[in-house]
Amino acid sequence: MQREEKQLEASLDALLSQVADLKNSLGSFIYKLENEYDRLTWPSVLDSFALLSGQLNTLNKVLKHEKTPLFRNQVIIPLVLSPDRDEDLMRQTEGRVPVFSHEVVPDHLRTKPDPEVEEQEKQLTTDAARIGADVAQKQIQSLNKMCSNLLEKISKEERESESGGLRPNKQTFNPADTNALVAAVAFGKGLSNWRPSGSSGPGQPGQQGAGTILAGASGLQQVQMAGAPSQQQPMLSGVQMAQAGQTGKMPSGIKTNIKSASMHPYQR
Repeated sequence: MQREEKQLEASLDALLSQVADLKNSLGSFIYKLENEYDRLTWPSVLDSFALLSGQLNTLNKVLKHEKTPLFRNQVIIPLVLSPDRDEDLMRQTEGRVPVFSHEVVPDHLRTKPDPEVEEQEKQLTTDAARIGADVAQKQIQSLNKMCSNLLEKISKEERESESGGLRPNKQTFNPADTNALVAAVAFGKGLSNWRPSGSSGPGQPGQQGAGTILAGASGLQQVQMAGAPSQQQPMLSGVQMAQAGQTGKMPSGIKTNIKSASMHPYQR
């Protein structure tokens, strides 16, 4: 009996040591997340997760060791229940359990889940037992397919984003053409001062239009409106052409008579 008690005490001490290390690592990691989040890097987070994972694996090895007794076979019976504050209990629980009364004992010494949680677990187990093996296999395959497609899309998006960041943006314009267009609009660079033959100089802006109209009207005949020949009046008679010395002008000896065709035939 004494040997079993000593073995149980040694196992409890080892278990408490592993749990204390795990608790310290968790507290340190939570402190970093709450107070050093601005300086926290991803490698540091991975190191903290690796440390926690290693400590959990060590704790599982301690529990599964052949020399570790089965704690599930041990029964814990509260000997004293008091509503008064217990300073020793406060120190051992680090202030989490101030009293050891009838109110807190069922929660801390519970060996089974809460009744609500236990009922939900039973319902889930019953629903799972109703599904046949073929249906369950099809659902598993469908879920795996959906997960695979989602992972493939995420990987594709990551590859495209990485390649897009490395590949320079495609140029959609020609800088030389843009510069030439700006220079032409702003400074007139590259624009020619070409004028058609027969156009008047800068000092005679009004003679070009009149000469062109008169030159084109030289071959017109008198136009009379039907039904009112006596009421039409000549609009332009005896127009003297521009002097022959001007470029692109007709000789001055040609006269043209133009009858207006726009007068209303019933004008009185």
